[in-house]
Amino acid sequence: MTTPSATPADVDVVIVGCGPVGALTANLLGVRGVSTLVVERSALPHGQPRAFSCDDEALRVYQQAGLLGEVGPDMHRPVLANYVNRAGRVFARVRLSEVDFGFGHPPLNFFDQPRLEAALRTGLDRFGHVTLRLGTELVGLAQDAHGVDVTLRDAATGQTSLVRARYVLGCDGARSTTRAEAGIALSGRSYGEPWLAISGDVPPDAVRVPHTTFVCDWRRPAFVSPGTAGGYRLEFMLRPGETAAGMTRPEVVAELVAPYVDPARFTVTRAVGYTFHDLVAARWREGRVFLLGDAAHQMPPFLGQGLVSGLRDAANLTWKLALVLAGRAGDGLLETYEAERRPHTVAMARMSVNLGRVFLARSRAGAWARDTLLTAAQLVPRVRRAVEHFEFKPVPAYEHGLMRGGRRNGPVGCLFPQPTVTLPGSAAPVPLDEVLGDGFAVVGLAAAVAALGEADSPSGEPGGATPPLRRVAVHPAGGIVAPSSGSDDGSRVDVVDTGGVLAGWLRERGVDLVVLRPDRFVYAVALAADAHGVLRELTASLAAPRPSHTARP
Repeated sequence: MTTPSATPADVDVVIVGCGPVGALTANLLGVRGVSTLVVERSALPHGQPRAFSCDDEALRVYQQAGLLGEVGPDMHRPVLANYVNRAGRVFARVRLSEVDFGFGHPPLNFFDQPRLEAALRTGLDRFGHVTLRLGTELVGLAQDAHGVDVTLRDAATGQTSLVRARYVLGCDGARSTTRAEAGIALSGRSYGEPWLAISGDVPPDAVRVPHTTFVCDWRRPAFVSPGTAGGYRLEFMLRPGETAAGMTRPEVVAELVAPYVDPARFTVTRAVGYTFHDLVAARWREGRVFLLGDAAHQMPPFLGQGLVSGLRDAANLTWKLALVLAGRAGDGLLETYEAERRPHTVAMARMSVNLGRVFLARSRAGAWARDTLLTAAQLVPRVRRAVEHFEFKPVPAYEHGLMRGGRRNGPVGCLFPQPTVTLPGSAAPVPLDEVLGDGFAVVGLAAAVAALGEADSPSGEPGGATPPLRRVAVHPAGGIVAPSSGSDDGSRVDVVDTGGVLAGWLRERGVDLVVLRPDRFVYAVALAADAHGVLRELTASLAAPRPSHTARP
């Protein structure tokens, strides 16, 4: 008789939930050839513009999924974000058009969630090994050392079915069934202040406030901004005694939006009440079950990082799962998911809370003190630049995890920049990630990359061999690149460092090359003479035995 632990898997991964995080996760697994089943409780598209903004890191993740061309063109990219007091006077300003964190995309982007979800779901059609089942809900999980038995129910018929998976990813939001089935608790704070979110369409000449604006009115804080494709988003804190039902009456909505858009020409598409939370799951892994996005963490909206944090989760976990499933890394690699992501997420949530304290001063005296302090502080040029260039945003970096030495050290553990480069024989600029492949990569000065030799070409063998590795040789602008210098198998690519960004980055750190993880975080930097040792350390780190993780009794 076959034991449950030996039951073969129907799919490698089951993803529960097909919102933006679940759909993006499925696309990233699809790119890496992982057989995936995505189940979504709703039989219809969500159709509501709930999430609204993302940043340059998010666009870089969409780029890695091969979907930037589908999601990017529809986005609205504001050039300013103003903080104004009750009288409308600007006391702080972020000049977004001048902000460039070096990751290859604008720092703030507004999107329409229904359009975004449609593009992400359409992206799944590229993969014969990825299946989306709508109108299907998770009702049970039972796992052992080798896999998870997932019980699903058809929402229309009530019929249940059983799917065997190697891993389950809960991307099913704040009220996650996956989290509940895994027995994982949430902790943190829920904020009692109710808010009203209004989305709608408006002609350009009916817009009265054309820039993204945080209205820091101590009586009624608000956020307003133009969005994509003629959309406009407004959010208002409700006062004591006000209810969402009462405040969504057409005449009340018209009064609220009138300072910002012409209410007679503003077509409301959504008006709902909500409260926000600062919550984090006690753990993000239970055996073979992982939590991502709102299922794992929820944060206040003031930094616009809620959805983006979920996309970062997907970018971090999916390549690790692919390596483990392919036998190129031990299961313990998956322990680095929460170890890396939790501290960064907590830092983002803390910054969101602090920004909210600035935004939500609830008394006349508190608002006056805030306005006076921030106005005075910005008389100092360095402080003003820090505000205007958004330098208070936490940097994308991991303190501990899969990196040389196991901890952040200078550039090690940080997200690598993405300049444009050109390929030999072409003048067209190409974003760096487009030549890095979807695995590990070594980017270095041409002589240093050549010194690695063919011995470090990808072997693809499990159990101790160097993982698949793209070698990117950087040549200075104006230099001559021999046509025969590239490898026939694609393991080496020669690029021209048109703007000198890559050579400058290496020179500043006194190294010849950098080893990048598949998610573009820096694993190590090294001199050419040390490169072979670094790659051996990487191989050992991936293959190192780790503790077994099975379900609790």
